[in-house]
Amino acid sequence: IGHNHPSGNPEPSQADIDFTRRLMECGELMGIELLDHFVVGGEEYISLKEFGAF
Repeated sequence: IGHNHPSGNPEPSQADIDFTRRLMECGELMGIELLDHFVVGGEEYISLKEFGAF
């Protein structure tokens, strides 16, 4: 999954982290593994998995 931050700053917000964790929990209930969540800002991106959000 991925989304962009129009501000150009790819730093994940607390809302991004909370959403990712809820999405991961929902996926587990259905047997769907969340591989990663990317936040894109400008020409940069951050992997929430590498960021340690899950």
